[in-house]
Amino acid sequence: MNTGQMMGQSSEVKQEEDTQLSHFLSSLMEYSPTIPDELAEHYLAKSGFHSPDLRLIRLVSVATQKFISEVATDALHHCKARQSSIVKDKRDKQQKDKRLILTMDDLSRALREILGPSFLVMMNQQMTQFSTNLLCSFVDIKCLTSPR
Repeated sequence: MNTGQMMGQSSEVKQEEDTQLSHFLSSLMEYSPTIPDELAEHYLAKSGFHSPDLRLIRLVSVATQKFISEVATDALHHCKARQSSIVKDKRDKQQKDKRLILTMDDLSRALREILGPSFLVMMNQQMTQFSTNLLCSFVDIKCLTSPR
């Protein structure tokens, strides 16, 4: 195969990919995502991203919806595994009530699997800092409003 043929095949593949991408982006205009466009636009704007292209906003909505779905599915698997490991005595009592109880531990495990432990450590540090700042603000307000 010579380079001319390889270049021709490469351009055909690129043209096919462009056609598929164009079709996908146009199908986003017909799709109504679970996450409303206004909500996605709001959070994108808060993060500094602005786009007049609704297809791009919907693409972010669809990706977010998929992420949330994966986290919820993984958390459900953890919940089922945890509840199936309950000892036999307790299981007999639970046969009457087959509801699943999703805990923060199930959700944390699912997020750890999807995002990795380093992300959760960073989030924990940020939440600790946020809580500390909030507590300091509360204490300062209490100190200012308490009688002397």
